[in-house]
Amino acid sequence: MNRKHPLKKNSMISMAVRLFCILAFTSITISACSTENPTSKDSEETKIQLVYQDWRTDWFPPMAQEMLDTFHAGHPNIQVFYVPDPENYQERVLSDFQNGTASDVFQGCCAHFPAWAQMGYTLDLRRYVASDLDQSTIDDWDPAQYNAFFTEDGQQFGLPKYHGALALYYNKDLFDEYRVAYPDETWDYDDYLDAMESLTQDRNDDGNTDLWGSMMDISWDRIQVHVNAWGGHFVDPQDSTKSLMGEPEALAAMEWIRARMWDDRVMASFPDVQNVSTREAFISRKVAMVEDGSWALKDILSGADFRIGVAPMPKGPVRRATLATTDGFGIYAGTEHPDEAWELMKFLVSEDYGLAMAKANFLQPARESLVDEWADYVRSEFPEKAKDIDITAFAHGQINGYSVTTEIFHNMSEAEQIASHAWDEIFTYGHAPVESMREASALIQEAQNR
Repeated sequence: MNRKHPLKKNSMISMAVRLFCILAFTSITISACSTENPTSKDSEETKIQLVYQDWRTDWFPPMAQEMLDTFHAGHPNIQVFYVPDPENYQERVLSDFQNGTASDVFQGCCAHFPAWAQMGYTLDLRRYVASDLDQSTIDDWDPAQYNAFFTEDGQQFGLPKYHGALALYYNKDLFDEYRVAYPDETWDYDDYLDAMESLTQDRNDDGNTDLWGSMMDISWDRIQVHVNAWGGHFVDPQDSTKSLMGEPEALAAMEWIRARMWDDRVMASFPDVQNVSTREAFISRKVAMVEDGSWALKDILSGADFRIGVAPMPKGPVRRATLATTDGFGIYAGTEHPDEAWELMKFLVSEDYGLAMAKANFLQPARESLVDEWADYVRSEFPEKAKDIDITAFAHGQINGYSVTTEIFHNMSEAEQIASHAWDEIFTYGHAPVESMREASALIQEAQNR
């Protein structure tokens, strides 16, 4: 695919700059928003102009602009304009792709990034990677994460941004209060359940549970991790058009989750905790454990007023599994400047950019070689709270080779919608049995043929 922007490039840049300049949440001043220096006008007009779209969270724009200043110093022929992701991110980016107005370089993850690649909106990076990245760089990334950035027909649509991994956060104070042994790498699901049962309490004696043993997000990749631990899959590894969501292994894993939420009532559902996020439920002591990622580390360390522990995810009946998120960078297939976009992308996946994100918000670097430096930085920022936390537990799956990534159907868009609706009924509201996933799986299977 070689789609061209229907707008002139200068018009697109102006639109992007205006977007950036009106952002009220950041005080960053960039040259594009200031009065142009007449003496630099000619040199500015000769530069290749790129639009780079990425997160809009408070901490990210200042970090990105500071790092782009470094990039500009080393690439005087390229001017990059950073714009934040819109609020309705997935819908808006897809619309931009469809309209030919997408940013040259962007971030994506999870199920939507490969879906964009399936639609042909991402540039195939293979020739650039083969030319410019050595094997030691590739080997420094988690193989599961790196390999997730390839389509079924072999095109490479992304490179790792950071390595988000799931682990088990736990409240040491509550574990001590109820005399429960701390979780560690020996835990299996029986140990996990035993701890949940011991930690679920009515703390104010009003006849209602107000402390639950654990909690997890109800989403594609978080549920999939448990299914993988049972030896199952959502998608047939040999055939992306075949759904395995209705197979016994997948159903057994999902039934284990449902039973903890709605039979035993030891794992909180979102209605139980007034629909706050998993990290907020943990920080506010509504749950004693939470399945959450390294991306939540700074919020939890900043907000919790208790001693925190982190342990690897428990071992399942068949295997141990944890998530390696597929957060990555991609290049729009319709960019007018693919070579310059690649120069920017190399910078975004560099050690320096990875460490900048780690320092700004404790994001776990994608490169394994930076894990110890990242952990040391976290401990230096929270010397008391983090001194006894096994921060490297988040890298346990990467180091020991049991990370899994989001399993992707050939027609991912419809599959995600069907599954999400079924999971709301099963897990969030407790209205449907897990057996209803057989019907959902059949519908997903039908969607693959459309």
